[in-house]
Amino acid sequence: MLLVLAFRSILRGGLALLRSIAVVSSSVATIISAMLPFFLYSTISTSYLLMMFFVLLLGAFTIHGVLTHAFNDYMDYLSGTDAYSPAILSGGSRVIQDGIITPPVLWLIGKWLAIALLVTAFVLALFSYYILSFLLVIGVWAAASYSLPPLRLSYRPFLGEWGSLFPSILFLGLAGPWLIVGEIPVWAAQNAVINALFCLAWVMVHHIPDLDADKRAVPAKRTSVVWFADTFGRYYARFPALLYLGAAGLCIIWLGFDRVWATGTLTITISIALFLVLKMDVENHQQVSSYEKILLLLAMITAAALGIFI
Repeated sequence: MLLVLAFRSILRGGLALLRSIAVVSSSVATIISAMLPFFLYSTISTSYLLMMFFVLLLGAFTIHGVLTHAFNDYMDYLSGTDAYSPAILSGGSRVIQDGIITPPVLWLIGKWLAIALLVTAFVLALFSYYILSFLLVIGVWAAASYSLPPLRLSYRPFLGEWGSLFPSILFLGLAGPWLIVGEIPVWAAQNAVINALFCLAWVMVHHIPDLDADKRAVPAKRTSVVWFADTFGRYYARFPALLYLGAAGLCIIWLGFDRVWATGTLTITISIALFLVLKMDVENHQQVSSYEKILLLLAMITAAALGIFI
């Protein structure tokens, strides 16, 4: 009975820490966007493609799900920001606050998982699996640099998304084609960049309800959202999301008429996203979180359409 209870506790804690909605709408959607063209239009065996898909899926849930959230939850607990968060969608996985995993155990999970991944990357490099090794290092870098001192990039405006988040999602989007054909086709680069920018946009919306909590943290968590709100006023807390949606929208020019259906879909999803971000009341946490859910759906629709229409 004790073993059963212990297993249930571990399972409950693991599922909470994964924050599956965030991982599926960003990492998994990015993988699908990169892999769909091979399933639909290539002659590569389905069994090999499925194997690659599940390898990437395992990597995404391990690094973006467990490692990133373990480090982020632990450091946000220490700084105090999660204690002040309205905790609707933001505010971490709550595994510490709900007593599922203690802070020291969470730190040990993150530390030893990072070490195991780096050792794996080293062994892969020894056997000349350089791409896989590089991708693992990028994943660990993103998770560690985002939350851990001395860098703690998520606590610095713009650096968190560009130094950690963007490269993490970008290279996950490039990973499938790079591993399968040994090069990065133009369509794969386009998909990866657009999906990464869309991810940045909804993460900026995700930070809005935590604006006051982040300012009360020690040290203060000066996200791009906090910086815009402090510099220009609270209305402009939405501005980072608008900037990244606008950057994703500019990729319409890159897609052009060569991928007309992808261009059309991106135009629609970006337009809806921009409308929602402009319309939302940044003081209404429930509304912001509701709109964030719609942005997650739009990100998944965009990723799927980019994968289908190449």
